[in-house]
Amino acid sequence: MRIGIVCYPTFGGSGVVATELGMALAEKGHVIHFITYDRPVRLRDHPNVFYHEVRVSDYPLFDYQPYELVLTSKLVDVAKFAGLDVLHVHYAIPHASAAWMAQRILAAQGIRLPFVTTLHGTDITLVGRDPSFEPVITFSIEHSDAVTAVSESLKRDTRTHFPVEREVQVIPNFVCVDQYSHVPDQGLRDRYAPNGERLLVHVSNFRPVKRVQDVVAMFLHLREQLPCRLLLIGDGPERQRIETLCRASVHGKDILFLGKMTRPEEVLSSCDLFVLTSENESFGLAALEAMACGIPVVSTDSGGLPEVNIPGVSGLLSGVGDILTMASNAMTILGDPNTHARFKEGAIEQARRFDLMRILPQYEKLYQDVVAPVNA
Repeated sequence: MRIGIVCYPTFGGSGVVATELGMALAEKGHVIHFITYDRPVRLRDHPNVFYHEVRVSDYPLFDYQPYELVLTSKLVDVAKFAGLDVLHVHYAIPHASAAWMAQRILAAQGIRLPFVTTLHGTDITLVGRDPSFEPVITFSIEHSDAVTAVSESLKRDTRTHFPVEREVQVIPNFVCVDQYSHVPDQGLRDRYAPNGERLLVHVSNFRPVKRVQDVVAMFLHLREQLPCRLLLIGDGPERQRIETLCRASVHGKDILFLGKMTRPEEVLSSCDLFVLTSENESFGLAALEAMACGIPVVSTDSGGLPEVNIPGVSGLLSGVGDILTMASNAMTILGDPNTHARFKEGAIEQARRFDLMRILPQYEKLYQDVVAPVNA
């Protein structure tokens, strides 16, 4: 099958999932065409994978460049000349509306191009709740040939915030567990925890919704009870404020900023606990990647996180902003070696529920279903 994939090419979860999905489909013999404004950060060379750049030219008439229109034109071009069977757009804004416009243009030329829209989170729970976007998002969802959401929580949010009546199928995010290391790199541990401290880690894009200040506050509470250090992976608008907060702390030297990483799992596998304090997470891919490395998770109970992080199995949950409970949960997991070992095993087993080989066939069947009317 010839599949076009539209995504944001950045470090965010939607782009990572879209890229890894495309790579997995290519391994199975499908021909994949990525269509976006920059090369996705997780994209790797493969004979079945092609990348098409959406280039927006400067024009003095426009204060803001019309990316959606340029994307639409590129979708039409790739669909016609690559012979796409189906288009899969990740993130509703503006990909789903661009896909619909491209579909109508192609239909006028006698070409059918069904498209699948996958809702990832903030396109529904944050950006999408802006009233100025609601009519377009609702229309795009209703006119997609199929719609998926990455969690039951996000499916509920979609129905709460938008007057949609069509079916939304839940296909969760995924990992390939066997590709993750479960063995710590002793050299890395010696570098980041030279005195044998416990290593906590957080990965995010440092946006306000991630509440990284809560990660730091929880760590500082835990640091009073247990020798530990904190690794912060990622970058974003909140980083400078968080760095300033850490520098003002007496334990600031125990908090290390590692910046953006294309393969954060190379560090995760050597850590002891993953911390996620988000105000809202429609799924929590970063937590799942940590679990695939055998790292227990202490997280909030927001959005789809309780579907991923099972309390007492892969980690523990607490309310948003409940720093003391989160620190207590971290101590429960890290304070006893046997308890920590049990949670590590539970994290891996829980991650296997989301293994790629379980999820990939669901997408393949969905593509077949939306393409099928051509052959009916």
